[in-house]
Amino acid sequence: MQFRYFQADAFTATPFKGNPAGVCLLDEMPADDILSNIGKELQLPMAAFLLKQDKDYQLRWFSPAGTESQLCGHATLASAHILWETGAVPTETPIRFHTVAGILTASNSADGWITLDFPAFNVIPDTDTTVFTRIFPELTALHRTDGGRYLVELPDEAAVKNYQPDFHLINNYKIIITAKADAGKPYDFVSRFFSPVSGVPEDSVTGSAHSALVPFYAKKLGKTSFNALQVSPRGGELRVALKGDRVEIAGQAVTVVEGKLRY
Repeated sequence: MQFRYFQADAFTATPFKGNPAGVCLLDEMPADDILSNIGKELQLPMAAFLLKQDKDYQLRWFSPAGTESQLCGHATLASAHILWETGAVPTETPIRFHTVAGILTASNSADGWITLDFPAFNVIPDTDTTVFTRIFPELTALHRTDGGRYLVELPDEAAVKNYQPDFHLINNYKIIITAKADAGKPYDFVSRFFSPVSGVPEDSVTGSAHSALVPFYAKKLGKTSFNALQVSPRGGELRVALKGDRVEIAGQAVTVVEGKLRY
């Protein structure tokens, strides 16, 4: 069996920046063990599997650990980019993805930015900071979010950029760290995301983390639209907005690999 395979860097217009995702265009959906093995084989932060269903697409995501993900922003962005770039979907036509997280949509704009419609996550204060204070001595506040993630607020941009993870301490966690941007910057907040428990020590740019970050900063800063910067080594830019119980997450993408995958 074989299918068309692409790799795209998401949340960037520059190759080798942003977050890489494998995108697999399928004629039929393989068994779960095959999808798991492909995720392990590719060893990318996420592999996306697309199967056309009438005018829509079924979309599934598998991590480099071979586990199925419940939600992934950058691989969804990469998938939409590939479908439009290859002509599988006309560029002016929005795309509906059927996923385990429900229906997700993607729309294309004339400036090359792709906008995803994602659920907004609950962000709940966590007063039990004993463990996380040892991990993050500069911790300002700790919150829990949907998907078993923790949101760690740090005092400033430098604290986020300079954090050196000790993976022995955070190995069993999914952690967003964030701070408000320094005055005068063209973005509103910065973040990083660590998920060693999912096989991704640090995720380069994490669309789904902004399902929590956007409602968090909407409450904190008193507005609903933001420019965001993920300050991982590869880095990435996002335009995000809170729309009721949904979050709009926008970014660019660029294709870096095209070929066939056989099994």
